[in-house]
Amino acid sequence: MRIVGGNLRGKKLLLPEDKRIRPTSDRTREALFNILGHDRDMRGESGPLPGGARTLDLFAGTGALGLEALSRGAAHVTFMDNHPDSLKLIGANIWHMSLSRQADILRRDAASPGIAGEPYDLVLMDPPYGADLILPSIRALIMGGWLKPGTIIVIELGAKDEFLLPNGFDLLKDRSYGAARLIFLRTTADQYVGTS
Repeated sequence: MRIVGGNLRGKKLLLPEDKRIRPTSDRTREALFNILGHDRDMRGESGPLPGGARTLDLFAGTGALGLEALSRGAAHVTFMDNHPDSLKLIGANIWHMSLSRQADILRRDAASPGIAGEPYDLVLMDPPYGADLILPSIRALIMGGWLKPGTIIVIELGAKDEFLLPNGFDLLKDRSYGAARLIFLRTTADQYVGTS
C-alpha cells in the first residue's frame, strides 16, 4: 500500500501484522480524495478539501486516510484509535513520512472521545465493517464539539452495511467500490445540535 496522491505520492505505508486492522484500499482512497478534491459540494473554507483542513481520522487503523490527507495539503490531522497495535503503527507511519509536526495521536474510543479543543473541518471515519459504530460515534462527536456547521464527514463502510442518515446532516454522495462504500455528509447550520 502506498500514498496515492499529493506530495508524498508513491511513498509506502507500513502495514499491520494484525489482520483485524483493515486499511482502506488504494483504489477506495483514491476515489475518496478525488471526490473531495473535485466536487463543488465538498469545498472547505480555503478551497478543495483536504487543503488547509483540520482533519480527524477516526478509527484510524494504519493512519492511511489521515496520511493521504496530509499528503494532499491538510493543515493538521488528529488520528484517533483505541487499539494498541493501531496506535503503534500510526506513530511509525507518521515518523516514516516525517509528518510529526502536522499530526497528533489520541488513544480514545470513538463512541466516547471526550471534548474537542476546537472543531474539525473534515472527519474521515473507517470503523470495522458491520460493527454498528457509526451513529454512536457521530453523536459523541456532536456532543463533544468535534464538529461545526459545514464539517464534511466521509464514512467508509461495507458495501452491504445499512446506513441511516442522522439528523442535522446533508447526504452529499453515496458510492460503492467493490466491498467498500463511501458516504459523504455535511453538517447543516440550521439543524446542527453541537456546540459552537
